[in-house]
Amino acid sequence: MAHQAGGQWPAPRPVPETCETQAYLEDYATLLDALPFPSLVVDHRWKVVTANGAFEALFRGVRPHPTAMPGDNFLRFVLFHPDAGDVLGEHEPGWCLPMLAHLRAALETYGHEHELQAVRRDIAQDPLMEAAYRQGLPHWIRAVGEAATRLDGAVRLLLHPDPRRGPVECRIVEETPQTLRDLGHRRLTMVLREPRRVAPPARRPRRPRGTATHLTVVPAPED
Repeated sequence: MAHQAGGQWPAPRPVPETCETQAYLEDYATLLDALPFPSLVVDHRWKVVTANGAFEALFRGVRPHPTAMPGDNFLRFVLFHPDAGDVLGEHEPGWCLPMLAHLRAALETYGHEHELQAVRRDIAQDPLMEAAYRQGLPHWIRAVGEAATRLDGAVRLLLHPDPRRGPVECRIVEETPQTLRDLGHRRLTMVLREPRRVAPPARRPRRPRGTATHLTVVPAPED
């Protein structure tokens, strides 16, 4: 990723899709499934290459969506799925704004990538999201510092569907072996911490499917 999102993410090298590469990815998926914490591998477009059972369990309650399922593209899920805030606690400041920063950085590096451009077009069609991206995001980064956009080491709130967990903080750890880096992939793991000793936050009313998520922490500019 470009420096605004906490470190350069180099362009993927042209690694051929050999049988050995496919076998490595299959074995890596087996490794992820042995982990107790939600973990996923994404490419430079935030498409999910593989995710483990703990990740699937975390998002098991989200409704079907044509373009923003968490197991398909994590960036789209955070920004556009109406149920994202039911799982990702403190959704706007903790997840949406940092992911908008990562989108902006990815577009600087991969401006030709059609899938990233499609995300940008979808943002442009929502006036509040567009205002957040153009005006609110730079203001937010100036206020909190660029460190707040980084994923590795960040502590985020999850609203786990397992009642034994409930609201729980996780530390996001990025740990990517060289083979994945050569493919242009990165691995992110949400290391669950002890549950917060607080009352669970009020759940938002579920939005109708297809309704875009609006960022309320960054108001649209006045006319």
